[in-house]
Amino acid sequence: MSVAKTPWARSSLLNRYLLREVGQTWLAVTLVLLLILVTNQFAAVLGDAAASQIPRDAIVRVMGLTIVQYLTILVPLSFFLAIMLSLARLYHDSEMSAMMACGIGPAQLYRPLLMLGLLLAVGVAWLSLVASPAAVREVKTLSEVARRDASLGLLEPGRFISFGSSGAVMYAESLTGDQHLHNVFVQRRVGERVEVILADEAWQVVTDNGNYREVVFARGRRYEGEPGGAKFRIVEFVEHGIPFALPVARNTALKANQRTTSALLESSDPVDRAELHWRLAPALTLLVLTVIAVPLAKTEPRRGRFSGLAAAILVYVIYANLLAAGQAWLERERLPEFSGLWWVHGLFLLVAGLMLLVQRGRFRKLQRRWQLPGERP
Repeated sequence: MSVAKTPWARSSLLNRYLLREVGQTWLAVTLVLLLILVTNQFAAVLGDAAASQIPRDAIVRVMGLTIVQYLTILVPLSFFLAIMLSLARLYHDSEMSAMMACGIGPAQLYRPLLMLGLLLAVGVAWLSLVASPAAVREVKTLSEVARRDASLGLLEPGRFISFGSSGAVMYAESLTGDQHLHNVFVQRRVGERVEVILADEAWQVVTDNGNYREVVFARGRRYEGEPGGAKFRIVEFVEHGIPFALPVARNTALKANQRTTSALLESSDPVDRAELHWRLAPALTLLVLTVIAVPLAKTEPRRGRFSGLAAAILVYVIYANLLAAGQAWLERERLPEFSGLWWVHGLFLLVAGLMLLVQRGRFRKLQRRWQLPGERP
């Protein structure tokens, strides 16, 4: 004998079903969007490494820090699209119609979606308030190290490289496994004189204090003289070194997006306050988009599963642009600081509420239509 399921059991079953559908879709959408962004960023990171703007052995680290920054923006968008796609499938396959016939409405849909949304919002808040600023500072530190130690990467054949404070330029034909360059050409200016060095071999030596480097040349000639003059000095050597000092690290002030959240809380600078509101926005955006996704995903069964994606993307673009505009207005003090970006979230919550009110009337009409004649009041 079969036992009818209680409303609580049906609700629990529906919660698990929606969580599985939305969760799997969210993971897939996040991975696809992240792969697209990382692929585009990888070429830029390789270009920065080639230009000695970041250390070449830190490419993977920089990519990992970039992914942390991307996730702050991607998670709200991917969760929004995941809800839209999952609910659109339920509407397309008439599963939502069956749920409505059983008395399932928007309130029951929000329970599992907001449960998962709150968990993701906590993670996004941590990324936005703690992890992402730390990642930006770490990338800045790596850039400073690369700028300071750019001369350490000069052992590279096949291209002209500048090093040292005298503006020396070096070129080598080949590089062996012991990090020795062969068939080396160097030109540098010392006062009014120009020195040209041709050597069979060259390598780099690090001093004990680490503040100086020395390029040592072996078996070559050095030509010295003034450009346009007739007198040149030619010196043959067995071994010859050119020392140079590393640039002093710059103690530049941190930008607003590089500062810690605690520092932003203590600051009264409009730029810092705007950055603080911007960091609070992703978690709130995720929750607001969760609310607006349920009425926005409503489609007719005959329409395609992806028919609502254009509207979803448009909503997200408007949302993101209003947040960016609000941050700019806060920085220029065109908006009062207490308003922050709350007005943007409130505006979209109001739109979601209006959409729910409209669909609630339609839902009641459909529910009365599906009721049997004897069940109608």
